[in-house]
Amino acid sequence: MTLLLSRSTVEAAVEIDEALELLARGFCDTTGQPRPQRIRTDLPGPGTATCLIPGLLPEIPAYTVKVNAKFPASSPALRGVVCLHDINTGELLALADSASVTAWRTGLSAALATHVLADPTARTLGFVGAGAQARVVAAGLRTLRSFDHTVATDLSPSRAADLADVVVDDARAVAARCDIVVLATWSRVPLLQAEDIRAGTHLTTLGADEPGKIELAADVLQRSRVVVDDLELVTATGALGNAGLDATAADGTLTDVLRGVLPPRDQSHRTSVYAPIGLPWQDLAILWPVYLYARHARLPEINLLA
Repeated sequence: MTLLLSRSTVEAAVEIDEALELLARGFCDTTGQPRPQRIRTDLPGPGTATCLIPGLLPEIPAYTVKVNAKFPASSPALRGVVCLHDINTGELLALADSASVTAWRTGLSAALATHVLADPTARTLGFVGAGAQARVVAAGLRTLRSFDHTVATDLSPSRAADLADVVVDDARAVAARCDIVVLATWSRVPLLQAEDIRAGTHLTTLGADEPGKIELAADVLQRSRVVVDDLELVTATGALGNAGLDATAADGTLTDVLRGVLPPRDQSHRTSVYAPIGLPWQDLAILWPVYLYARHARLPEINLLA
């Protein structure tokens, strides 16, 4: 029997503290895992299709396969399912709304990394893009540290006002006022150049997750201390590759930082950047506790083989 996990079920079931802990453990314990695969194709029209496999974590007896359709002009722009399978039998345990699982895993992973990499004294938080992704990052960061005030810019000023204390006109205005800047957009042109950013600022760029998407100019990345989630993927289709840079532009991975191999900060007062692309196991980190919640709550099941 298969559980159907809707957006509202995912939203109700996610416990931020629990998810942050499981994500941190996942970054630290990737030894022996298969290489993550991210398969993407353009569709005839405005959309793209992406598949992420396999979502695996030690001690969880299941794996995920995610199938997404991305249509930037639609709302939500991301549509699809995350399939949760029993790792021993292949049984389909659950089908979950992909947009909500993706928002939570990307947002909370970004919050974790931002908290670890940004100066502990940073107290001004800014957002470039104020959609669902930004809201999850904000929720995660507010769980991990406190802020004096928040600033945002968005194509919809009302959406920015719902997220932040102060609304400004553009990304440069956010960078001028904030110690931490989170970018979560569909941009295909750089939104910030090196000259726009103050020394010591931390930037987290979430939008550059497929070819052609870019939020930070190459000179920002070249002058910054850059940490990624996966060097190969970020170089191929993420923030580095899309800016014309190779793996040497990165100082290391978040796994290196959380394992203590790479210090979270240096003493140079350089800008720091977290530039993830998103990994399949992060979907499992969010979905497995949701699935256990749904089983305990005895949500309706369906028999897909009937």
